[in-house]
Amino acid sequence: MFATYLIGLREGLEATLVVSILVAFLVKSQRRDRLPQVWAGVGLAVALSVLFGWLIEYTSTSLLSRSEDRELFEAITSVAAVVFVTWMIFWMRRAARTIGGELRGKLTEALAVGSLAVAGMAFLAVIREGLETALIFYSAAQGAAGDSGPLLALIGGIVTAVVLGVLLYASALRINLSKFFTWTGALLILVAAGILKYGVHDFQEAGVLPGLNDLAFDITGALDPSTWYAALLAGMFNVTPAPTVLETIAWVAYAVPVLLLFLRPARPKPAPTATTTTVTERGADTGAEAEPASAPQRA
Repeated sequence: MFATYLIGLREGLEATLVVSILVAFLVKSQRRDRLPQVWAGVGLAVALSVLFGWLIEYTSTSLLSRSEDRELFEAITSVAAVVFVTWMIFWMRRAARTIGGELRGKLTEALAVGSLAVAGMAFLAVIREGLETALIFYSAAQGAAGDSGPLLALIGGIVTAVVLGVLLYASALRINLSKFFTWTGALLILVAAGILKYGVHDFQEAGVLPGLNDLAFDITGALDPSTWYAALLAGMFNVTPAPTVLETIAWVAYAVPVLLLFLRPARPKPAPTATTTTVTERGADTGAEAEPASAPQRA
């Protein structure tokens, strides 16, 4: 359940930071009259994300009658979830420094167009996080049918993210978001490796990939599946005591290189020249946008 809590916390905080930047910009620009359009766009994005999650679950449990078809569907969604997780993690690391300025610039353009543009901009800013959350949650919670624990953990993570976002907006709490996204990103890479491993297993059960009975190792004696720590490892990172050869290869082939790339120190940017550097660019380069937590106050 910790894995789904982490998903809700990570995705929820990203969406909350985006909304807080938009709201702060409107408040400080004396455009409170546009706040209802922002909340309308956010509400529509949340509703469609929930609908998307329900549609995935309905397709798997009701539309697909054969077990092989369900396994294949779950395998495909697992691979898609891994792609989204990987893209989201690296995108957030790259965009964290400038996301506030980019959002404020887009909102300025939307204000010039009208109410629908403002609502549409807020919708697009949140819907990506919502759809990713629904897809990743479905893939991470596979195998927990009839168990409400993963859903409650996801909701708990989202609620925690909203509380943190509100406190950050009100300046009652300051955290190092760079470190937060680095640590949660590393953990999510391990979660994604487990999701990929689960997807490979589903492909094997669907008959698409061979080797369902070819075990890489069997440490059931040392890692009893009935113990709490074995359940924790399986729930968080899909680490099981008797994986197949292809499952093990997939887990290692994804986790090791992606972790190394993600944790690799970023290359320093070349110093801007005095003739081409604007005030806005200097703010971004010196870290004005480095802490999204304080972005709402500098809108």
